[in-house]
Amino acid sequence: MTTYLEAPEAFAPSAGRVAVVTGGSRGIGRAVCLKLARDGLAVVVNYVGDTAAAEETVKTITAASGRAISVRADVADEHAVAALFDRAEDEFGGVDIVVNAAGRLALSPIADLDLAVLDAMHRTNIRGTFVVAQQAARRLRAGGSFVGFSTSVVGTQLPAYGAYAASKGAVEAITLILARELRGRDITVNTVAPGPTGTDLFLEGKTPEQIDALAKAPALERLGTPEDIAEVVAFLTGPEGHWVNGQILRANGGLV
Repeated sequence: MTTYLEAPEAFAPSAGRVAVVTGGSRGIGRAVCLKLARDGLAVVVNYVGDTAAAEETVKTITAASGRAISVRADVADEHAVAALFDRAEDEFGGVDIVVNAAGRLALSPIADLDLAVLDAMHRTNIRGTFVVAQQAARRLRAGGSFVGFSTSVVGTQLPAYGAYAASKGAVEAITLILARELRGRDITVNTVAPGPTGTDLFLEGKTPEQIDALAKAPALERLGTPEDIAEVVAFLTGPEGHWVNGQILRANGGLV
């Protein structure tokens, strides 16, 4: 598969813009980091547990003459997230883009779900989004963007996804509200809702038959890739997408 960072010349000249990407060490978050770095942004790669993966993402960017650092922070911890933004400002001078790709997934029928699992997932997906959005609202510079993450399952409403879809429905609910609260500051707020995407988080625990069925569900008859979603994020956070505001973008290949 072609990656974003095959050669140093892939980087655009830096315009001095800075992105904070939560969950940036793996999957969609990593693809977003690589794409934004290729577009010339300095990138703060946030992670919570996998230090090696975060450092590998940073190494991939810096080896191609990009600028990146990794910063550990639990997105649901307001003090850690404030420190994450402090580090971004200290290292690169400010923050222009915030992409909250950190998330947690647990599948279970509603009747059987362990409530401790529910609480942990909602802590990351709801509280974490809110905490990161708070800091973004306070710190983003004019012309900036916040991108949250939902899921197309909010619309498809598949069995076993009840708790996960509920947590992502909360993300969708605050999107236009935050966009309106930031009126007058030239900051956009949008949420991307991927369909089935070939990440480790998505593939874990599924049989080949289940994966094949999910791949055939979209009209384009394939799984999305992290790079597909990164391109959508780059559009929303770039000048070409700045008129899009307060929207939920279902990037799912035609899934119904």
